[in-house]
Amino acid sequence: MKKQKIIVTGGCGYIGSHTTVALQNAGFDVVILDNLMNSQIDTLDRIAEITGIRPSFERIDCTDVNAMHDVFARHSDAMGVIHFAALKAVGESVAHPLKYYKNNILSLLNTLEMMLEFKIPNIVFSSSATVYGEPDQLPVTEDTPLKPATSPYGQTKIMAENIIRDTVKANPELHAVLLRYFNPIGAHPSGKIGELPIGVPNNLMPYVTQVAAGIREQLNVFGNDYNTPDGFCIRDYIDVNDLADAHVAALEHMKTNDVKVEVYNLGTGRGLSVMEIIKAFEDATGVKLNYTIAARRPGDVPAIWACSDLANEKLGWRAKIPLTETMRTAWQWQKNVSKL
Repeated sequence: MKKQKIIVTGGCGYIGSHTTVALQNAGFDVVILDNLMNSQIDTLDRIAEITGIRPSFERIDCTDVNAMHDVFARHSDAMGVIHFAALKAVGESVAHPLKYYKNNILSLLNTLEMMLEFKIPNIVFSSSATVYGEPDQLPVTEDTPLKPATSPYGQTKIMAENIIRDTVKANPELHAVLLRYFNPIGAHPSGKIGELPIGVPNNLMPYVTQVAAGIREQLNVFGNDYNTPDGFCIRDYIDVNDLADAHVAALEHMKTNDVKVEVYNLGTGRGLSVMEIIKAFEDATGVKLNYTIAARRPGDVPAIWACSDLANEKLGWRAKIPLTETMRTAWQWQKNVSKL
C-alpha cells in the first residue's frame, strides 16, 4: 500500500525533525520544506540514521509564494501539511516585531493558499501557549479565554489561529487541528537530533546544556521576584518526543473523524519553575550549573501550565516521558554536538 504523504514546513528544526522521525516511524512519507534559517542540512542525515529513511527535502522559504507553488504542484498528492515554519523567540520578537509578523503570517497565508489550490485537505498547525497571555486561572484549558499576547511572537500565533478558522469556515473541504505547545525540551534518545539554536539560545534548556558544557560562562535566570512559590517563572516543560507523537495522533484523528477546527493543549499538566528545572538537570546529570539572577525579561508571563485532558481523551495522546530522562537526553545531545 502506498504511504500517505505529509508536507512538513520547518521540518529540519527542533520540533519538526522529531516529528518527522515520529511520522516516518508511523509509516508516513515526509516531504520537508525548510529555508535552513535556524536549522542545519545535516539534520536530514541524522533523521535517516534514526529511521533508515531520508525524508524528501525542498530548500524553500515559505514566504516565497512562487517557490511554494512549484513545490506544492509536485507534491499535490499529500494528504496534509504540518506547519512549523516560523520564527519563535519571544524576546527577539519584542525587539523586531515586523520581522515576526512578516515571516510568521506570510508563510501561513502562502501555505493555506497552496493547500486550497492543490486540494490538500488537512493542516496541523504549530501554535503556542503564548495565546493565553497571562491567564487568570491555572491550569489553562482550551476554553480559557485568549488574551492579548505579551509579545509579537504570541500575537502571530493568535492571528494565525484566527486566519485558519476563517479559512476553514469559508472552505469546508479544509480541516485543521491547532496544537498549543507548552515548553518543549529534551532530545531524541539516540542523541542524533535535538535543539541546536544558531547563535545565543533564546530558550532555557539549550542555554542550560551549553553552560554545562562550558560553551557559555553562566546562565542568566530572568527574575526571582514573581508571584510564584519560589519567585521564579513557572512553565509546563514537555519532552519533544511526546510532542512529536501528538502530531501523528492528530493526523490519525483527522483520517477517521470529521474535523473542522479542533484545538488541543499539549503539556504535562505540571508547572515547574526555572529553578526546579536547573535542579532537575543537576540531579539527573551530576553537572553543577553556574547561574546568576538577572532582571526580568520583556514578554515573560509569571506562570502557565496546561490541562491536556482533551488531547488525552480525543487524540488518545498523553505526555509519558519522565523529566529525568528528558534531562539526560538533552545533555547527551549537547555532549554529542560538542564533539562535532
